[in-house]
Amino acid sequence: MPIRVRLNVMLAERNAKSKDLAEHVGITEANLSLLKQGKVKGIRFETLERICAYLDCQPGDLLRFEPD
Repeated sequence: MPIRVRLNVMLAERNAKSKDLAEHVGITEANLSLLKQGKVKGIRFETLERICAYLDCQPGDLLRFEPD
């Protein structure tokens, strides 16, 4: 899939923990892990908004289009 999720990069840059992010966003750590691995088919804008608010970033910082 040409959309790459850069959530791990943003977490590392912000010295944030997945557990804390999952709690803030209101999703399980398992679902956050699937998101980080790019194994989800979609994400709610509300969830994306909460992730961006927590990490102080833009949606484009989390997602990249990389054609095959």
